[in-house]
Amino acid sequence: MPGVAEVAMFVMSVAIALAGVRMLLGPTLPDRVVAVDLLGTLTVGLLVVAAADAGQRAFLDAAIIIALIGFVSNIAYARFIERRKP
Repeated sequence: MPGVAEVAMFVMSVAIALAGVRMLLGPTLPDRVVAVDLLGTLTVGLLVVAAADAGQRAFLDAAIIIALIGFVSNIAYARFIERRKP
């Protein structure tokens, strides 16, 4: 019987797949930007759960780096979309 960590990782993996589909098929640029942000957030969550399950602190370091990159890229996307408006 799977534990809580395995179920959480499975659910987040399914959510990552669905967000990937939205990123590829999103009709507008803001839809794709939100999907990319969701992918980053879910990846951080997946790494945190994996770190708790495996007891590896290196996963947490990777999660912090991905969260910082996601935050900076979100700001860049927002500025890009704002400047594109006519």
